[in-house]
Formats: sequence, C-alpha cells, structure tokens
Amino acid sequence: MDQNRRNTFALALLPFAAALPARAASNLVLRPFGQLSDGSAVETITLGSEDGLQAEILTLGGTLRSLTLPVKGRRIPLVLSLPDLAAYLKDTSYLGQLVGRFGNRIAGAAFTLDGQDYKLTANNGPNTLHGGAVGFGKYLWKVLGIGGGKNTYIKLGHRSPAGVNGFPGNLDVTALISVYENTLTLQFEAVTDASTPISFTWHPYFTLAGDPGVPIDDWKMTLAASHYLPINEARVPTGEIARVAGTPFDFRRPKALRVPPPSSHPQIALTRGFDHCWVLDDVTRVAAEVYSPQSGVRMRVKTNLPGVQVYGAYHLRTAYPGWHGVCLEPENFPDAPNHANFPNSILRPGEKHQSFMSFAFSA
Repeated sequence: MDQNRRNTFALALLPFAAALPARAASNLVLRPFGQLSDGSAVETITLGSEDGLQAEILTLGGTLRSLTLPVKGRRIPLVLSLPDLAAYLKDTSYLGQLVGRFGNRIAGAAFTLDGQDYKLTANNGPNTLHGGAVGFGKYLWKVLGIGGGKNTYIKLGHRSPAGVNGFPGNLDVTALISVYENTLTLQFEAVTDASTPISFTWHPYFTLAGDPGVPIDDWKMTLAASHYLPINEARVPTGEIARVAGTPFDFRRPKALRVPPPSSHPQIALTRGFDHCWVLDDVTRVAAEVYSPQSGVRMRVKTNLPGVQVYGAYHLRTAYPGWHGVCLEPENFPDAPNHANFPNSILRPGEKHQSFMSFAFSA
C-alpha cells in the first residue's frame, strides 16, 4: 500500500481508535434471521441511530440487507432488499453481499502466479466472477465483536481455505462494518499463508430515490477519474487504460446516469450501459458522488482502493422486474492478475491487506 493509501486508511480508522471489539454492547442486539440447511443460525444486527442512518447487516456474507435515512419526516430505503433468508440464498445478483476472493472478473477463469498456472471455477461464461462458484456472500461469517455508543459496528471474520474455487493459500479475512453519524464504512483486513490474488468489495444496489421503482436515469454522478478500463465482449478489461475526455465515461463534472445511445461510443454499443471500472485519480479525495433529485439524497464515496466499478444494474429488468439501482464498488482492477500494467493485486505471506470504503449520506 503506498503512503497516500496508508494515510487515507488511517483516517478511516479514527472513529475506532478507542476500542475494538467486545462480543456484546448494551444498545446492540443480534437477532435471529433463519437457519441454514445444516442448522447454523443466521443473525442480523442494526447499526446506527434512531434519528440518523441505520444499516441492517446479516452474518450471512456480511450482507447489507437494509440501509435507511430519515428524509422529510419519513425513513426511506437506500438499497435494494430481499424479504427473508430463503430469498438471499437463492439470489444470484449479489444483493448487498461482501465480495471475494476476487471481485469482478478474471478472464478465462485462470491466471499465472510465480510461474504456476491456476484454474478457477468459471461462473460467468468462461470467466470467474466475484470469486467463483461460491463467493464470500454465501458463507456464514463469524461474529468477532459488536460495539455500541456513538460508533456502532460489527466485526466479522471468515477463513477461505486453500483451493476454494481454485485459489491458492489459506486466506483469513475480517470485515469491520460501522455506522458513524450518517456514514457507513466497511474496512477489510486479510492475511494469507501463500501468495494469492485478492480484490474485496461490497455489492449494495443503491436506490437513492427512496423507491426501487424509480429509474436512475436522472440521478447525477461525479467520479474523480480521468481514466477508465475498456472491456471486451466478455466484459473483461482489454488491458488499456483509456482517457475519459471526450467520451460518455467523463463524469469529472456532475452528469446524468442516463445511458447514451449506442452510437455515442463503441463501449456503450458493446455493453448497452455502464458496467466499467474507473481509475481513481487521487485516493485522498471523494472518489464518487451520486445525487437523486427525487429524494434530495446525496451519497459520497471514499476509498483507498485504486478503482471503482459502476454498474447500472440493467439485468434487474429480468431478475427483479420493476427494480432499479446502481452499484458503486471500490475495488482492485478487474482481471488484474492477468495484466502486468495494472496495480498489484497479489497478497503474499507476511503482508497484511488493509482497505476501506465509506458511503456518506446527506439530504
């Protein structure tokens, strides 16, 4: 991690400098959410305050089941949500899940590391998507601690054994999810006993209008990114790091999320929308900002990761008819193990991965 990213990560940790974590807190309660087929209990916890941002987290995959904010006298939903455990177990859209070992795609479900070839499970055509056949979001994570008071949080842990979905190394991951005032923060830490590629992210579908039936077309987005990653027909980066200037991918000033016509750019003709990773210019700044004119809600995203994937959730038209949302996923570059010119995504023994993403809301 370079010095800028270390400094940005340290700033993200400031609200938690006092204490981490006790198993129980006076104002936080783990509640049952159902049982898995093996009898294991899935629990849920609500973070935040009654008069501010509130987030409901499942121990299944660290899933963000609910995120609400008081706006004009009523509490509005900010993410897509499913009704029960059965629906989350069936879901293939990664609604609200923690994502790993490797978020986004790895081309051909394969990579070479230190002279050795690795074959992964292919779950997106020929590619590996979001970690493979069974990713982080389908595992029951261990509760390592919860904390209340001004900073409410839950700390979750998961061990990904060597060989799962084809990845090398035993990987131990913790996810600290917190609500501090009106900011939701996720902080990852990880160590491994063998070199392995990693890219952890989160997969909420944001519905800032407060109504999943409202299209995202008129929402305004800003990205602190002068470059993006063009993709091929399999939605895998080509390896080019392209300038956004003069293209529909230039969001350096606020611009509507409405998809331009296919004739506007070959990448739009290819994907029929935005499903790309933008290359962040400066990790010490706000990485992204999205504003919904329908609700007046504004979301600011910060991270110490090098990229942010923006996905307009176009598949929801068939998967969940009538729903709309947008994903903003801070991440390492997609398919990074197969591109020497991309930032390093390899975690090695003796190193500790630290990353964060925060989502601050105002109305």
